[in-house]
Amino acid sequence: MGDMNTKDFLIGTLIGGIVGATTALFLAPKSGKELRSDISDQASAAYEKGNEWVDIAREKSNNIAKSVTDQSMQVVEKVKDLSASVKKEAEDQVNEAASLAEDLKQDAKEASETISETVKNEIEEAEKEVRANANTES
Repeated sequence: MGDMNTKDFLIGTLIGGIVGATTALFLAPKSGKELRSDISDQASAAYEKGNEWVDIAREKSNNIAKSVTDQSMQVVEKVKDLSASVKKEAEDQVNEAASLAEDLKQDAKEASETISETVKNEIEEAEKEVRANANTES
């Protein structure tokens, strides 16, 4: 909004200057040749001033474009870095979960073997007791 006010002000100043200079030239008591020369000089000066303003506007727009481009590149880099970081963290979590699953699988297998061994030993002892009791009863 501030840029629009500056632009309007500059345009108004330019138009006002041209109208004022032209009015002053027409109202001044001069010969036709002098008047045409003054009008030509004023038109040249206005043209040069307009060109200066165009150059200034062009320079400012180039600076703004460069600034926007630089900021956009910084945002892109930050997004890439964040994306890589999140991807790495996700991969680490997956690897950790796989490791925990493998550990749990191994623990379950060992527990199963221990239970199987214990049950087998208890059955063997029970068979021995039953045989021993059968031999003592007979």
